Amino acid sequence: MNDYVGRAIVAKLTWPLPPELDDDEALDRLLFPAERHPVARRPEPDWAWVHRELKRKHVTRMLLWQEYREGEPEGLEYSQFCDRYREWAKRLPVTMRQEHRAGEKLFVDFSGDGIEIVDRETGEVATAKLFVAVLGASNYTYVEPVVREDLPTWIGCHVRAFAYFGGVPEIVVPDNLKSGVKRPDHYDPELNPTYADLARHYGVAVIPARPYRPRDKAKVEQGVLLAERWIIAALRNRRFGSIDELREAVEPLVERLNARPMRKLKRSRRELFDEIDRPVLRALPEGAYEYAVWARPKANIDYHVEFDHHYYSVPYTLAGQKLDLRATATTIEVFRDGRRVASHRRSYVAHKATTVPEHMASAHRAHAEWTPSRIAAWAAKIGPKTAELVSEIMRRKPHPEQGFRASLGVIRLRSRYPDDRIERACARALAHRAISYRSVEAILRHHLDRVADDGAQTPSLLPRHGNIRGADYYH
Repeated sequence: MNDYVGRAIVAKLTWPLPPELDDDEALDRLLFPAERHPVARRPEPDWAWVHRELKRKHVTRMLLWQEYREGEPEGLEYSQFCDRYREWAKRLPVTMRQEHRAGEKLFVDFSGDGIEIVDRETGEVATAKLFVAVLGASNYTYVEPVVREDLPTWIGCHVRAFAYFGGVPEIVVPDNLKSGVKRPDHYDPELNPTYADLARHYGVAVIPARPYRPRDKAKVEQGVLLAERWIIAALRNRRFGSIDELREAVEPLVERLNARPMRKLKRSRRELFDEIDRPVLRALPEGAYEYAVWARPKANIDYHVEFDHHYYSVPYTLAGQKLDLRATATTIEVFRDGRRVASHRRSYVAHKATTVPEHMASAHRAHAEWTPSRIAAWAAKIGPKTAELVSEIMRRKPHPEQGFRASLGVIRLRSRYPDDRIERACARALAHRAISYRSVEAILRHHLDRVADDGAQTPSLLPRHGNIRGADYYH
């Protein structure tokens, strides 16, 4: 509005307008005299520079126009500036026309086509796909060949991509592949727990591309297309025997792609990255993300949760509750409602337990001083067969503590029976593989420890009774 008021003052117009200016064309010629300032002859800015500057944070067209007019006082008006820029931008590819702010978005996906890898020893053929990550503002691209598209590969590629860029964007935009998105949804997609854990570690937001919205992923699709043209096609006549060999071949081609000038923007991806994206990327965390698997186990009655056939204690008050478990190669962490309630060093010993004394109820802590070796040593005071039986009881339990009570029960039979009878009863139980406290107690109660056992027939541990038929009934 101020522009038109100024033009009216320069043209010495008054209101109401004179009758000869009722013609719109006449008024237009008076306000915009072509003989004084021909629009076609006015100096125009470097539109490629304007396009690059608009990718910087907080930079607007109005700001760029004002800077342009400071250098060219007789230059284009703001409306003409915007119109000319839009006309210039129409000639750019669709992906370049989209306005992506510096350091804001990273688009990631796998390629559709791949490169064959033939094992030279076995002749086995595998197809390596390309993981492609493209920064929205600069189009700077990271490419890595992979032979799988599973969760560990997906996470590892992100970690290496962030390291390649030397920083972290604000948002990562994946497609809705299963490795990253557990449940696609137009409004509220659910991420894979490990992928969400990665996002928390790097402080990024993950916003999957909306289903059936091709513009959401146009940037990475263009990046994938370029990777296929400049990498897969370039390597079409080469044969590779391993993924490492393929990676060595891909790395220089990626650098060449990033160093290649883009025709419309007159700059390479690397130059734009150094100028636009690199200065505003967030710093990497101190350590790279360590791959973690999430599970949702239930705390058993003995207040232990199971993961990979090992048992880890949690506070006894959580027995019977569903918990969240995070497992890395070295650590086990257990959470309840997002709060960590237990942490253990990971063990790969199957059917054993890792127990923290503080997790036990006070009544149970008395047993903490007992260890399998100590119980076996105490049982050995009765005799070797007794020690062998209690050791076998503990070995058969998922974790030793579950066998402590039964083992102590065998030892405490000394309060009712002499050691020699307990020893003979344990020997009989071992011979017939009846490895339990109840078996030993029944043998002693029915005086079977005093019956000769030649091993020819398994004696009944039950008393004779008229209602018990026995095995002979069925012959």
